[in-house]
Amino acid sequence: MTYDFDLFVIGAGSGGVRAARFAAGYGARVAVAESRYLGGTCVNVGCVPKKLLVYGAHFADDFEQAQGFGWSLDPAQFDWPSLIANKNREIDRLNGIYRNLLVNSGVTLLEGHARLLDEHSVELGGQRYSAKHILIATGGWPHMPQIPGHEHAINSNQAFFLEQLPKRVLVVGGGYIAVEFASIFHGLGAQTSLLYRGELFLRGFDNTVRKHLQEELSKRGLDLQFNSEIERIDQQGDGSLLATLKDGRVLHTDCVFYATGRRPMLDNLGLENTSVELDKRGFIQVDEQYQSTAPSILAIGDVIGRVQLTPVALAEGMAVARRLFKPEEYRQVDYQMIPTAVFSLPNIGTVGLSEEQARAQGYRVKVFESRFRPMKLTLTECQERTLMKLVVDADSDRVLGCHMVGPEAGEIVQGLAVALKAGATKQMFDETIGVHPTAAEEFVTMRSPVAS
Repeated sequence: MTYDFDLFVIGAGSGGVRAARFAAGYGARVAVAESRYLGGTCVNVGCVPKKLLVYGAHFADDFEQAQGFGWSLDPAQFDWPSLIANKNREIDRLNGIYRNLLVNSGVTLLEGHARLLDEHSVELGGQRYSAKHILIATGGWPHMPQIPGHEHAINSNQAFFLEQLPKRVLVVGGGYIAVEFASIFHGLGAQTSLLYRGELFLRGFDNTVRKHLQEELSKRGLDLQFNSEIERIDQQGDGSLLATLKDGRVLHTDCVFYATGRRPMLDNLGLENTSVELDKRGFIQVDEQYQSTAPSILAIGDVIGRVQLTPVALAEGMAVARRLFKPEEYRQVDYQMIPTAVFSLPNIGTVGLSEEQARAQGYRVKVFESRFRPMKLTLTECQERTLMKLVVDADSDRVLGCHMVGPEAGEIVQGLAVALKAGATKQMFDETIGVHPTAAEEFVTMRSPVAS
C-alpha cells in the first residue's frame, strides 16, 4: 500500500520534533501536526520559561549578598511585566528555531488539531492523510482538582502569562513544579505559602534531601504548610480569594496556583477509532520499543507515563526514528542513572538511587554526607547551607546515588552523572583531585561514612 507519509507525528514537542527531524534525515517522508505551539510544554510553558523565572527570582539573593563584597545598591526594583515580556520574546525566538529545524529537515509541518481516523489515517483541517507509522507525542496537561471554586485558581500554564505578580500566593502541591514556583513567587517578593496534603514534599527523592530543602526554604521565610488541603475557593468582591481548608482554616490570598500533577493530553485524539489501549493510569500502553497495542501506532514522552522529563522524551524520539528508519543504529533507551534537577531556591541535583531506594533493593549501604556554608556566603549574613550526599554499595564500593542541595546543583550533578553511568566507585571519587576552592570538590573529599 502507498501512504502519504512514512511517519506522521502528532505533537511538535521535544520528543516529536526529535523523532521527526531524524526520521526525515534518514530519508523518511515525515509530517508533524501541532495545534498549539512548537516546542511543546518544555519550551513554552515548562522548563525553559520556568528557568528564566528562577533566574529572575535569584537576583534578589544576589543583590542582598553583594553588600558583603563592597557593593552599595539603591533599593532594587522589580517589574513583573518586563520579565514576562522579555520571556515571551525569547520563547517566540525559540518557536522560530523549532520551525526552522523541522522545515530545514524536510519535514512537512501541519498546524492544526490532528485526529486519528484509523490506524493508518489522520484527519486535520478537513483533509485526510495516510501514514505507514503514526507517532503520538502530544505530551501532558496540568491536572486541576474539581473542588468548588476551582475556576478561580490557575495552573502552571497560566502562571507564565499573569499580567501582574500577585501580592499573596497559595501554591498547592508537593512535586517539583510546586516547589519551584513557590521559590519563584517568594523570591520575587510575593507573600507565598506552599500547601501539600502529605507529610513532606518531593516524594520519591532522597529523604535527607527533602528534609534539608524544607529547612532551607523555612529559613528563607517561605511558609510551608504540610498535611493541608483546600476544600473550596471563594472569590471576594475585590477579586481576592478565600481558600477554605479541610481542617476548617480559611486563608486569604490573591492567587491560588495548583501544581497537583499532569495528565496525558489525549483529548479528542480519536484513539477510539484504533485498537490502542491505555494502562490503568490512563497513559498509552507501549512495549519496550514504544509500539502501542495497534502495531502501526507508537507513543513517546509524557503520554506513556514513564520518566516525564524532556531529555528522556528526546532519547525516546531518537530511538523511534532509528528503529524505524536506521535500524543498524538502534539502541534502547537506558532508564537507569537519569540525572535530574529541581530548580527550587536553593537547587536540587540528583542522580541514581536514594538511600531509601538502595536499602529497599537489598544493598548494604554506606552513606557519605557533607553540609557546609558555601564560600560565597562567608562575607554575607546568609546562613544557607549546602548538602552533598553519596550513597555507596558497601560490598562493591560502587556509587549508587549522588544528591545535592545548593547553588548550581544541577550543573554539578550533570558531570557526576557520567561517572555514575560509567560505574564509578567511591575509591575513584576519593582518588580524584578536587578543583579548589569550589563547592564541587566536596564530592571527592568525603572520607568518613555517617552512622547508619
